Amino acid sequence: MIGRLIGKLAEKQPPALLLDVNGVGYELEAPMSTFYTLPDPGQEVVLHTHLVVRDDAHLLYGFSSREERHLFRTLIRINGVGPKLALTILSGISVVEFTRSVQDDDAARLVRLPGIGKKTAQRLIVEMRDRLPDNHLSCQAAPVDASSLAVRDARQDARSALESLGYKPQEASRLIGSIDCDGLSSEEIIRNALKTAMK
Repeated sequence: MIGRLIGKLAEKQPPALLLDVNGVGYELEAPMSTFYTLPDPGQEVVLHTHLVVRDDAHLLYGFSSREERHLFRTLIRINGVGPKLALTILSGISVVEFTRSVQDDDAARLVRLPGIGKKTAQRLIVEMRDRLPDNHLSCQAAPVDASSLAVRDARQDARSALESLGYKPQEASRLIGSIDCDGLSSEEIIRNALKTAMK
């Protein structure tokens, strides 16, 4: 099991990133909550990882904190919740907010996440209640540096990321269209879009 990687960030294109570890490039997928904390390419990062081995692929997932990885690992143990849906959950809600939603039986908040219907939200609450710690886990995101990409490219990157997280193309376009994207990086556009979706 690959539990942690330390290396230079070579590329980042939500939800995928490439980490150069002593000349070996590791391809990972990460939730947007992790992307918000990433520095510019070329800088060193530390990622807590989880490896999923399938018949047709070995998939590596990266997280900025152990708390995020723990929630990811807990989520994928639930019937019907795979890695993609777990990444979507972590991208749309913080570990603290998810824990609070489960403890407060707030299914309505979870239903706002793409790919989660009422039945799935209720199952998450029931099955996660005994698996989460009593205290709210902290998961703070660092500010993101402004991207050098043009606004149009940033919007396109953000739209692609939202679609990969489970939003329909029309919904992704609507969310991005409701944001003033001038001067924002793709990560910042995604963050604001996800905040809008959760209102």
